[in-house]
Amino acid sequence: MTYAAYLRIYEPVSAFHEPERSRWAAYAVSPARPRRRNSLAVEHAEAMRRTITAPQIVVPEQESEHAYIRHADGITYVCPWQTRLRCLLAYGRMLSATGAPLPGTVPASDDDRAVAALAKLEDGGLPARLHILASVWTVPLAWFVPFAAAERWLALGSGGDGTSVAATASATRALVYTTPMSRARRRVARGLATLRGPAASYADTEWEPLRAEAELSEVGRWLEEFHPYSLVELDYGGLVYLLSDDALCGDQSAAELGAALDGAAKGECELAVAMYKRAHSRWRAFAEFELAN
Repeated sequence: MTYAAYLRIYEPVSAFHEPERSRWAAYAVSPARPRRRNSLAVEHAEAMRRTITAPQIVVPEQESEHAYIRHADGITYVCPWQTRLRCLLAYGRMLSATGAPLPGTVPASDDDRAVAALAKLEDGGLPARLHILASVWTVPLAWFVPFAAAERWLALGSGGDGTSVAATASATRALVYTTPMSRARRRVARGLATLRGPAASYADTEWEPLRAEAELSEVGRWLEEFHPYSLVELDYGGLVYLLSDDALCGDQSAAELGAALDGAAKGECELAVAMYKRAHSRWRAFAEFELAN
């Protein structure tokens, strides 16, 4: 399993244009599609097949036909995997950072096709709206701001020690936050107002309000790209396998970030900094796992 977390947007099926709307509506009721509890593992298996293929497949030729599906209050919500688009944009970021793929890792023909596809994307020939953001080894702190502590769902799975919530009856090991788009946007806007106001005076602490504001602004712009009645989901993904049951039960990162912003807005500097440091230290330790590998 990839040690990555995911921020996802689920749009109402009615938000898609035809023929996508009909296709996703049929997909949502198909017994052949991957179930929600297995979808991440299926995605990982597909990525592994592309990696071990000789030569490896850097960017799939066709877009994925799969999506994550949610049902709530009689409404079907869809989060397309967009595997090809995500791979293409990741390849573009690699080229921007290195200037060229490592010698021998990508066939010249594949590189030419990927570069041509990127050029077409930049020219507006393809939609570049990603429904899924991924972060390897850690969760960016800005990702917690759209959520409240009460929107947290934890399942320890069959390996749990029985000390957590009732959701541990599930065989799935997961930690997920879900909220309506309206609440997510409102919380992000309130957070940005705080970071541009009272919290801006915390420049001598570990908070780094300017950096925090830039990261949260990026999340806010991304949320604005989608239907206002969408759902927003933060999934710890493979990171749950790096944490013990006790650590998962004790992880209250969204509550800590919320308390930090509330404290800053009220001028309670010590509380704000303490809550921020608690979340920051936890996820900085995760990020260091990447250096160890």
